[in-house]
Amino acid sequence: MLISYFKKIQNTPKAYRLANTIFFFVSGFGYSSWASRIPDIKNQLGLSEAAFGTVLFAFPVGLMFTMPFTGKLLNKYSSRYCMVLGAVLFNVMLALPGFASQVWQLVCILLIFGASRNIFNLSINAQSLEVQKLYKKSIITSFHAVWSLAGFTGAGIGYVMVTQHIAPSMHLLGISLAMMAVTVCFYPMAILTEPVPQAKKKFLTIPEKSMIKFALICFVAMACENTMYDWSGIYFQNVLHASPKLTTAAFVFFMTAVTLGRFLGDSAVMKYGTKKMLLYSGILITSGFLICFVLPYVYPTIVGYVLIGVGVSCVVPLVFSIASKSSNLSTGTALTSISTIGYLGFLLVPPMVGFISEYLSMKWSFLIMSLLGGLMIKMVTKIEEPN
Repeated sequence: MLISYFKKIQNTPKAYRLANTIFFFVSGFGYSSWASRIPDIKNQLGLSEAAFGTVLFAFPVGLMFTMPFTGKLLNKYSSRYCMVLGAVLFNVMLALPGFASQVWQLVCILLIFGASRNIFNLSINAQSLEVQKLYKKSIITSFHAVWSLAGFTGAGIGYVMVTQHIAPSMHLLGISLAMMAVTVCFYPMAILTEPVPQAKKKFLTIPEKSMIKFALICFVAMACENTMYDWSGIYFQNVLHASPKLTTAAFVFFMTAVTLGRFLGDSAVMKYGTKKMLLYSGILITSGFLICFVLPYVYPTIVGYVLIGVGVSCVVPLVFSIASKSSNLSTGTALTSISTIGYLGFLLVPPMVGFISEYLSMKWSFLIMSLLGGLMIKMVTKIEEPN
């Protein structure tokens, strides 16, 4: 029955949207499955927190150093071909961390794993922009909502695997094989577009002037989102002295707000427009961190977390969407240009929060995050929304 349905919708906008949705799920599900087994892999190698933190840094290094390479791929080949390349590499590398018996093996695996995730994620985002062009209504945030939902699912299954004492090697291998099968099944349904060749540039370049404001908005959103991933629980423990249950509940509230924000984002875009949505997002991020700073109590802080979650939820897909329309650059070049700066926020700001917390306090680091939200608001006001 499903096969006949897939044949019926082949080469239609519905098929392209379904395929892109599936690949967003593969990305989110695979990444959260890996994240759920990080503590077990650390123990398996007998590493300290500091040593393992250094090893984990190989993942973002692989991601960042392949960013220019991915941009060139997207300019030379269809995002569909790049997406399947990224998906296959991503799924292959997902299977390997549990089998690493030496530190150097895990470092090599994570370098390539990070590179594959970069190729995969930029490609599915490029695909989502191509699919969006086929629809009059906004559908762009729903793809990212599925990524979040897949993250919940992968984390849930990871929890079951841990409680049932399933080895990380067998768990991740099983997920890898399942996601590879999904990749093979849905790849033929993905949209095929011709790449737009760009003039040759240096391998490493800063974003063009027209892209700076979009890159800075992404920088703020990614910095704030990853700060919440890394520090929201510690804020509850160290500043609010909350119980483990409340600490977990607060993070669940944040993640739920992110997911719901993405599911409702397309309707909001249709009602308010992309620029207003980005402006409201900046206001919510700024307000959320300010509430955490001014009212350091459990329930106000949970409200702050929800505001931040809704605020960061739709920024990246909306920036990708509006930037691709506002620039003469190809989709691949625009995405790479913005993502290079955006990922720096994702990688560099959370460690800086730790340093600020060490010398001042975590409350003051959250105040500084609210100032970053103000920077985002200022950048959004400089955007001219295309028709």
